[in-house]
Amino acid sequence: EAIFARMEEQNIWYMPLKGVILKELYPENGMREMADNDVLYDQTRQEDVKTIMLSMGYTAESVGVTHHDVYMKPPVLNFELHTLLFSPSGNPEFYAYYQDVKRLMRPDAGKQCGYHLSDEDFYVYMTAHEYKHFSGSGTGIRSLLDCYVFVREKGAALDWAYIGKQTAQLGIADFEQQRRALAHKAFSAETLPALSDSEAELLQCYLIAGTYGTYENRVRNKLKTESKLSYWIHSVFITREQMKTSVPFTAKSPLLYPVGFVWRVCRILLFRRDRIHLTMKAMREHDNKNV
Repeated sequence: EAIFARMEEQNIWYMPLKGVILKELYPENGMREMADNDVLYDQTRQEDVKTIMLSMGYTAESVGVTHHDVYMKPPVLNFELHTLLFSPSGNPEFYAYYQDVKRLMRPDAGKQCGYHLSDEDFYVYMTAHEYKHFSGSGTGIRSLLDCYVFVREKGAALDWAYIGKQTAQLGIADFEQQRRALAHKAFSAETLPALSDSEAELLQCYLIAGTYGTYENRVRNKLKTESKLSYWIHSVFITREQMKTSVPFTAKSPLLYPVGFVWRVCRILLFRRDRIHLTMKAMREHDNKNV
């Protein structure tokens, strides 16, 4: 609220996202925890926002490198201030859909610069964000619980025809329906419900992923759409956008890409050899499953 007040003073629009909103729907304070607080803001005012955050005692961990800026303040405050909802180097359908996000934003009552999404658009966004993680490294049971809590609180009043149309446009309509049905079965029953084979498999994906997914899940999901050779090539020769995230100093100039490439290879060989072992393990499991 203090950050938003400063943004109001300087006429910078903002919109809280994800857990900042979802936590209010849980029955008791503290039931829904987050590692960070996510807020979308006017990217043309990035330097002004940085000045605000620094003046409030935050340290700028990363600003202007990716589509979200990271600010930390001991002992526990962590803010991700987003300039985009999805990066152009990620899912192209998601990026295109949310590139002009202001068409979906609604003004907050009593605020000049505060915005929110309608319940339908918030649900579509939380589903798209979940799918991004689910199809990558995976996502944990908290995501499934978020769906259950949101639909339990808001579902009766939602325009499901609109939601179906938007999720179809994003290519996640089947995922939305399957995940919502599973969430209802898993959390509305007092005892373990009877699940179909596909539902049990989906639930298992949520249960073993941890909160933010696993590296092995990321490899397995990649191998569903590309060969092992293609995986190794894309893992080594990453895009410039990916390089800026992996090795932040390369964001200063395209000429630093080769330096970043050498840095990454040395870092993996010296300090992250476990990644190589995990990759090989996931590939063996993939081969065994497809024998």
